[in-house]
Amino acid sequence: MFQAQGLKKAFLFGGSGKIIEVLKGIELKIMPGEMLGIEGASGAGKSTLLHILGALDRPTEGKVYFEDIDLFGRSEAELAEFRNRHLGFVFQFHHLLPEFSALENTMMPGLIQGMGQKEAVQKAERILGQLGLGDRLPHKPGELSGGEQQRVAVARALMLNPRVILADEPTGNLDSKTGEEVHNLLVNINRQQGITIVVVTHNPALAARMTRRVKLVDGKLYEND
Repeated sequence: MFQAQGLKKAFLFGGSGKIIEVLKGIELKIMPGEMLGIEGASGAGKSTLLHILGALDRPTEGKVYFEDIDLFGRSEAELAEFRNRHLGFVFQFHHLLPEFSALENTMMPGLIQGMGQKEAVQKAERILGQLGLGDRLPHKPGELSGGEQQRVAVARALMLNPRVILADEPTGNLDSKTGEEVHNLLVNINRQQGITIVVVTHNPALAARMTRRVKLVDGKLYEND
């Protein structure tokens, strides 16, 4: 499904002119239906790699293919369409809109994509119900627990039927018990719906739940048995 070849990413550090190379020739294949954990210390470049896979950022060098299509040979408009059609994102901080309810936050990607109001409501209600939030539809983020907020974020990511969910430290802001519930949720989504899950984390327990693990060290990936 995804294939990264010779992926490099460098940043210019402040006004010093110093270049920091974060990714140093990443080679990675991700198969359809796989659950992949990308493990590494804070600051190792995990989020940078995930953002490139999700076409949120461009590499300095190298290529990323999605089903043999060269992603970064596309325009920004084409990349936006690719993200909307194929990807769902879940971040450490849920980024829910505080003035909108759980239902409205979940509906938002569908409405932006041009889905009718009635269809968006029905679909969002169904997804939230499947995630155990059927009785929390009218509640705003400030009225939900941390775990419930993250479940709404997952529901929002599922709204447009993504083929891949890219999760960046999805339990990093949660206590261990709530984090375990989110772990289980992602595993169940993969098993029941066949959606490919890619999680970057510094949490070995979460990485161990994935069917395959790789470790990012000094800008390079290593298979983790």
